[in-house]
Amino acid sequence: MTILSDPPVTSSNVVRTAAAPAATGAASLPAGPEEVAFEIKDFCLWYGARQALHEVTISIPAKKVTAIIGPSGCGKSTFLRALNRMHEVTPGTRLTGSLRLFGADLYSQGVEPAVVRRRVGMVFQKSNPFPTLSIGENVLVGLRLNGVRDRALLQQRLEQSLRQAALWEEVKDHLNRPGVSLSGGQQQRLCIARALAVQPEVLLMDEPCSALDPLATAKIEELIQTLREQYTVIIVTHNMQQAARCSDRTAFFYLGKLIEYDETRRIFTTPSNPQTEAYVSGRFG
Repeated sequence: MTILSDPPVTSSNVVRTAAAPAATGAASLPAGPEEVAFEIKDFCLWYGARQALHEVTISIPAKKVTAIIGPSGCGKSTFLRALNRMHEVTPGTRLTGSLRLFGADLYSQGVEPAVVRRRVGMVFQKSNPFPTLSIGENVLVGLRLNGVRDRALLQQRLEQSLRQAALWEEVKDHLNRPGVSLSGGQQQRLCIARALAVQPEVLLMDEPCSALDPLATAKIEELIQTLREQYTVIIVTHNMQQAARCSDRTAFFYLGKLIEYDETRRIFTTPSNPQTEAYVSGRFG
């Protein structure tokens, strides 16, 4: 779904506390000399009494693809949603630590979630085009909600976004058809175009291929490789082969902790942590 179609959320939904319970087992490596998109330090998150993330420290480079892997329930999606404050739709959320995007604290007082979501777009596991909107209007809905009325600019963004999502040639003659008339893979690319239309700096993708057939999955993976030239892409996936194919860096989460973070090649060939080796080799997960 597009970053601007969510119900409005205010910073009052999240309570920040001054200290977090101690957590062990987390490990991270610096992102290297590249420009850093996200700089995250000692980040903890709770849903009510349940702690979902423990002392996560990680630097995510800009204009690279970072994969988040780990078994179900390990905190992957929670971490992803924290990057654009999507978790705030859940009552009782509280957090500690620091989360910065290009140096700006996304959780500082006065920063509205809607502003964060314009900078950090998100594509969900299940494609969700708006059923009452046409293909073209699905792409432009975020811009219209932001008050953009310039017809020439809207047309420019429409074509640009659909081209970036590798969908323009397939739909350019049918823009007035319902978005839900497209195939599953096309609908997912339509949702990607919708997120790109507002020109975010980062694109988050939560299991974007899990409901797609192999051909549609291949198209999304090709698209990810193209998008990395302009955007920072972070993808959550259960598919180890997909993480190995698509990403520059991989972070392994387990029980809400960041266990290991390194170049993808090293994670899948010579991981430094026994838990990581056991997971990527299929001994659990």
